[in-house]
Amino acid sequence: MLEWFNALAWFPKVFWMIAIIASFIFIITIIMSFAGGDTDDFGDVDADIDGDTGIGFQFITFKNLVGFFTIFGWSGIACIDAGLSQTLTIIIAIACGMVMMAIMAAMFYSMRKLSDSGTLDYNNAINQIGEVYLTVGANRSKIGKAHVRIQGALRELEALTDHPTDLKTGTVIQVKEVTSNGILIIDKLNN
Repeated sequence: MLEWFNALAWFPKVFWMIAIIASFIFIITIIMSFAGGDTDDFGDVDADIDGDTGIGFQFITFKNLVGFFTIFGWSGIACIDAGLSQTLTIIIAIACGMVMMAIMAAMFYSMRKLSDSGTLDYNNAINQIGEVYLTVGANRSKIGKAHVRIQGALRELEALTDHPTDLKTGTVIQVKEVTSNGILIIDKLNN
């Protein structure tokens, strides 16, 4: 095996070294991902295009670079075996590596969008229909409770009303606004 490698010219030797080393790191990365190991600790270089605190589109990451060099090496070897020139081999290998990076970046970006913070945003309650659970005093005289579906879950939240009469248990209501401390301002539906 070593004799075969030493007999190669310098150009294919470079591509074989890149392909073998990158493939080895790629296999280790896959095994660690399935075993629960986090391979981003190896020096993840993230480039956030948006610059905000949200999920950025990460194109240059450790996993993407490993994918780039793996495909770069193997596509370069395939081009050399096909008898293409050195210039064309390099261009095709870079293009294949960049396509692999773009696919991986898009895949990881899509997977990250699937996560949810789980933080309740009370403003999502505005205009929602619900039901009074504990009597709400007229003209904001007494805090009661209402059941309202927010973000796909039924929530029991504190509520006040500007309605001239008390809203009794079972009254169908609509959320009109939310105070800064998260208390719903409700009104009887179909006055």
